[in-house]
Amino acid sequence: MNDHDPREFALGDDERRELGRWAAEGAARALALFESRAPDEARPRKAFEELRAYNAGGPRTARLRSAIWAALSCAKESEDPVAEAAARSIGVAAGTPFVHALATPHQSKHLLAPTAYRIRARSLLATGETDAVADEEIHWATAHASPTVREVLRRFPARAEGRGWMSALMYRLDVELRRAP
Repeated sequence: MNDHDPREFALGDDERRELGRWAAEGAARALALFESRAPDEARPRKAFEELRAYNAGGPRTARLRSAIWAALSCAKESEDPVAEAAARSIGVAAGTPFVHALATPHQSKHLLAPTAYRIRARSLLATGETDAVADEEIHWATAHASPTVREVLRRFPARAEGRGWMSALMYRLDVELRRAP
């Protein structure tokens, strides 16, 4: 730990793997959606598989980091907004093992953004039902969050409401995850 930055906190490998397992469960939902839209594109699946390898006890590797960047590049290159949001959800989820143990809103975003992007992908398909999609995904994410996931999230500062769809979704998810299970 760095004595010069009071925002740092302890975050062990077991906790990172628990965060990774939660992220992978959500990423599996996004992956199914992505592959239904872009069945010939393998980069998000590779990131998902590398995350699962880490969760199973593997190290944080350059291969995982490369797979993350590839999934995010896939999102950027996509002309399908649903596939783009789903690929982003997967890429950001795969980055969970690299979250810094630094109590900043930016770092908490790494835990919350995969769900927000998954909501975005599903909402683009749901004509007029975007609130119901958001409610369903936030409920799913909170129901699947272990006590460890919730406790680690509480080490980060609470999200502010902010502006825009992404900030609004991350704020709602953050509030729900901080509630006692």
